[in-house]
Amino acid sequence: MSVLDKVTEAVSDTLAKAADVLGIGEETPQDDKGKAPATNNRSGGGTIRIQYYRSFIAAPKTHKQIVRSVGLTKLNHIVERPDTHAMRGFVKKVPHLLRIVE
Repeated sequence: MSVLDKVTEAVSDTLAKAADVLGIGEETPQDDKGKAPATNNRSGGGTIRIQYYRSFIAAPKTHKQIVRSVGLTKLNHIVERPDTHAMRGFVKKVPHLLRIVE
């Protein structure tokens, strides 16, 4: 066994022990394809309708990027998006430009 092999083995053992102590490195449940199952980050399920109801002409650049990233291009345009925490967060960031239509 070469010195490099011994060092590699010692480092692997040390990392494994550290992972055990910290509780990381445990196996995640996997489906039959070997991938970890997707997490469900939906707040209510289904879809929400988001309306662009106020112009962003005088708004900061980041607000314009948020409106465009949702897929809205024209005033009073309504799009249907998955009801996730991320989508609701977009609307919450710019409530003066976007609203959820029931």
